[in-house]
Amino acid sequence: MYTSDYHVHFYETRTCCAHGHIHCLSGITGNTVPGGGSHVHYYRGVTTFNDGHVHYYAGVSGPAIYLDGGGHTHSYCDTTTIDNGHAHLFRGQTSFADFAHLFNKSY
Repeated sequence: MYTSDYHVHFYETRTCCAHGHIHCLSGITGNTVPGGGSHVHYYRGVTTFNDGHVHYYAGVSGPAIYLDGGGHTHSYCDTTTIDNGHAHLFRGQTSFADFAHLFNKSY
């Protein structure tokens, strides 16, 4: 079931531990991108500052995971840039979306 509604999701997670530390990342995805009978969202940002550095990240979510009672979420999993000689893996699920019209297509 694909929805043509434009919407975004919030995401927030921590990276896996590498070189003895973690970073946090959070943000808002881009709008919907149709694909495979569903849709995905692009995301990108910068991690929190820890151990004297930050990492950058970018990726695309998985397709919509539809929930009982309506709405959906998306999973995501990726790796940060290599900075200070290492990278971090991160994964999570976006916030719930019930297709509220955050962006109206009729503009």
